[in-house]
Amino acid sequence: MNLIAMLGLEGFVARWRANVIEGAIAVEDRMELASMEWGDQKRRLVLLAVLGIVAGGLTVIALIMLSLAILVTYWDEPNRTTVGWLLAGGWVLLWVIVLVSLAMIAKRAGNAFALTKRVLAQDWKYVKDQL
Repeated sequence: MNLIAMLGLEGFVARWRANVIEGAIAVEDRMELASMEWGDQKRRLVLLAVLGIVAGGLTVIALIMLSLAILVTYWDEPNRTTVGWLLAGGWVLLWVIVLVSLAMIAKRAGNAFALTKRVLAQDWKYVKDQL
């Protein structure tokens, strides 16, 4: 004998089973979304680390070249002065470009998992509304 059929709970069990299956699919979708966003975040963090190392190296080079340009300023030939300042200016320009790129990527890294957070907030609101 089927006790669930006798008690008339077939519809309730069917709805409950459908809700569990739908919930499992939703969790699977959210996990896939979080995984994709984690991949994006890892790429940003690697790029951030590489640009940080490059910025550190370029800072050292820029300071060395700036020092060389100042030293060259006091030599006898005026052409040496121009070349020294052009080299120092080029290194400083490259340094500024790397720093701006570093700042832009760092700002984007601050918005990690924004889509996942929004979807989970919507899901939580839906669950609260259903209760």
